[in-house]
Amino acid sequence: MLKGIPQILSPELLKVLCEMGHSDRIVLSDGNFPAETMGKNSIVIRCDGHNIPDLLDAILTVFPLDTYIDKPVNLMEVVPGDHVETPIWDTYKEIVKKHDSRGAEAVGNIERFAFYEEAKTAYAIIATGEKALYGNIMLQKGVVV
Repeated sequence: MLKGIPQILSPELLKVLCEMGHSDRIVLSDGNFPAETMGKNSIVIRCDGHNIPDLLDAILTVFPLDTYIDKPVNLMEVVPGDHVETPIWDTYKEIVKKHDSRGAEAVGNIERFAFYEEAKTAYAIIATGEKALYGNIMLQKGVVV
């Protein structure tokens, strides 16, 4: 164990976060996301039993968001006609605000299939037990100054 590191961050996840460089992306995927399929060229880390808000909050304590782009955090857009509420997005925005001065302004949306294509090029995908529909979130790493 280490001091000051959230316990939810496993040694495997910490190693991946440390290995990532500027502009690398990581996906925190909900339980319905095809993590293994999308992650064929990425590192897939299983965090079953954990939800995304807890992981997101812990990750952002050690992970700088990219300041060279407007939207270093992206959510998967709801498919038009899919009548799904996404209250978890407000939770994500509050967590981002806690760790980044841009707050909700740092959060964008990516169309569902474009999100899948972006996920295929992510450095890593964290497969969670998150039950919220459209709970997927992608982070782009910045630099530590």
